[in-house]
Amino acid sequence: MAPDPRLVAITGAEGFVGRNLAVRLGEAGFAVRPIGHGTDADEMAASLGEADIVFHLAGANRPADPADFMTTNRDYAAAVAAAIEAGGRKPLVICSSTAKAAEDSDYGRSKQAGEQAMLGLGETGAATVTVYRLPNIFGKWARPDYNSAVATFCHNIARGLPIRIDDPAAPLSLLYVDDLIDAWLALLDARPRDSGFAEAGPVYTTTVGAVAEAIRGFERDRQAGSVAEVGCGLTRALYATFIAALPEAAFSYPLVAHTDPRGSFSEMIKTPASGQISYFTAHPGVTRGGHYHHSKVEKFLIVHGEARFRFRHILTGATHEVRTSGAAPVVVETIPGWAHDVTNVGDEVMIALLWANEVFDRARPDTIARPL
Repeated sequence: MAPDPRLVAITGAEGFVGRNLAVRLGEAGFAVRPIGHGTDADEMAASLGEADIVFHLAGANRPADPADFMTTNRDYAAAVAAAIEAGGRKPLVICSSTAKAAEDSDYGRSKQAGEQAMLGLGETGAATVTVYRLPNIFGKWARPDYNSAVATFCHNIARGLPIRIDDPAAPLSLLYVDDLIDAWLALLDARPRDSGFAEAGPVYTTTVGAVAEAIRGFERDRQAGSVAEVGCGLTRALYATFIAALPEAAFSYPLVAHTDPRGSFSEMIKTPASGQISYFTAHPGVTRGGHYHHSKVEKFLIVHGEARFRFRHILTGATHEVRTSGAAPVVVETIPGWAHDVTNVGDEVMIALLWANEVFDRARPDTIARPL
C-alpha cells in the first residue's frame, strides 16, 4: 500500500507547540503520527519513513546537564534525518529551531548542529527542508516555568500567585503559536522547491514589564466585570493565553442581580471604549424605563417574552411604538431626546439584553425621568 500523501509525522508532539500543531493538522484533514518520549526506535523510523511531511519540533532547552543539549538537539536530529533518508519518501521537512541558534553557547551550538543535520537532507536531495529560527512562542497549553515567561505570568496571575521580574525593561520578541501554525499550514499548501530558512510572523516586540502589566490588567478587569480592547494584535493573543491558563474553578463567576418587584437587572460586561452589556427581566404587565437621555444610546433585544416599546419626543410630543418578542428578534434603539419605556405585554417573564454606548456613571447618569 502506498504511503498516505497527507500523513504527517511530528517529533516533539507531546510539547506545547506539538500539541497545538497536531490539533490544527487534524482539523485540516491530515493524518498525524505523533513521535514522543514513549515512541520506540522502530516505530519512530516507520513513521518518519512513511510520512510525506515531517515536523521536527523535538529539542531540549532546559536540561539538567548541559551535555544533554548536544544529545537531544544534535544527535536526535541526526537520527531523525537518517530515518527520513532511509524511508526514501523525499518529504517536506519543517524544522523548528530558535533565534538563539546564532549564539555562542551550549544551547546555540547544539541547535545550529541540529539545523545542519536537517539541512543536510536538502543537500543530498533526500528531502526539502525549511528551518524556522523562532523567537519566544506563547499560547494555550504552554507550561509555566518552562516554555515562556508569558506562560508563567498567565498561570501565576490567574491564581493570585506572585511573579518575578528582574528587569521590566528587558526586551521580548514574541510569536503567537496559532500565527506560527498558520504560517506552517500555508507552507504545506505551497510547498517550497528549495531548502533553506524561513520566517513566521507577526513577531511582536515588547518588554517583560509591558507583558506582565497587560496580563495583570486582564485579571483586574475580570474582577471588575470589565473587558478592555482585546480583539486584535498582541493583546488578543495574550488575552487568549491568559484565559486558557485559568483554573477550572475560575471558568465561571456570579453577577450581582439587582432585584425588586418589577424584576431583576444585572450588568454583564463593561468596556472602556464600547459601553456595557446588561440584561433585565420584567414580570407580566410591568413597565420599565420612563426616562430620556441627552447623549446615551441603548440597544434592546428581547430574547424571551413579548414587549411594547413606547417613545415620545421631549419637545414636540411626537410618539412612536414598537412591539417585539423573543420569537421574532428585533433590536430596538433608544434615541437621544426621546423619552422611552418598555412594557411586558405577554403572559411570561420578559428577558431583555441591553447594550449602552457608555458605562453607567452615577455622577453623570444622563438619565432624566419622564413618564410617557
